[in-house]
Amino acid sequence: MLSTVTSKGQVTIPKEIRDLLHIRSNDKVDFVLDGDRVLLVPVKTLLDLRGAVRARGKGDFSEERARAKTAVAKRVREEMK
Repeated sequence: MLSTVTSKGQVTIPKEIRDLLHIRSNDKVDFVLDGDRVLLVPVKTLLDLRGAVRARGKGDFSEERARAKTAVAKRVREEMK
């Protein structure tokens, strides 16, 4: 499929490709160099994954959130050494 580059360096991703990769308006994409080719990779965020896993129960997630923040802080401290 061909697409024309505009004077601003923009291209339109063909609808078939957008549909295949589930790319919607305002989604982020990454351009990855692979030798002499460029790959277009959709970037998914945590919000895109919301609802992908069923919760085991209902409850307050503040403890889990606190554990996650502590783990991230620990990892950042270690990386900064």
